[in-house]
Amino acid sequence: MSYTPTIPEPPILDRMPGDPAKMQWYAAYTCARHEKSVSRQLQEKCIDCFLPLYRSVSRWKDRRKELTLPLFPGYVFVHITSEDRLRVLQIPSVAYFVSCSGRPATIEDSEMQSLRQGVSLGACVEPHPYLKIGKRVRVKHGPLSGTGGVLVRRKDGYRVVLSIDLIQRSVAVEVGEADLERL
Repeated sequence: MSYTPTIPEPPILDRMPGDPAKMQWYAAYTCARHEKSVSRQLQEKCIDCFLPLYRSVSRWKDRRKELTLPLFPGYVFVHITSEDRLRVLQIPSVAYFVSCSGRPATIEDSEMQSLRQGVSLGACVEPHPYLKIGKRVRVKHGPLSGTGGVLVRRKDGYRVVLSIDLIQRSVAVEVGEADLERL
């Protein structure tokens, strides 16, 4: 009688990578203050997600504390195929996808790429009220090169507001005058 060792099978992942050509960005709306938890659960299920964060200093009478907060409160962005939407909705604290005419709306790859690039390269970003009016400009140099936005004010430098139209949220970024061109 011969002995043949058994080789354990590799663990089965929840998801096999989808066809990259069919993957699109969606905005998942979460329960209040559950964005980080949802992002962690999505990563555990091998679902490509993006939760942009920024640092904020909160001041109380007796102390100051630096917090890391979601740039878009209530939203986590997922890069999935349309077949994976149900898997995202099964995660506790995910309420729904942002929709248009009853169908989950997609976000342009270029909008998400600009946002991811700016956050990952260390641009100083902070939440800003959504604006649709104002002069449109494009960033020529720096981590947000090629990104279009709305010029809001001019002091020592310029503040450009980058908007994601689908969820009607915006981010303000300080940019030098030489780094801007008018559209």
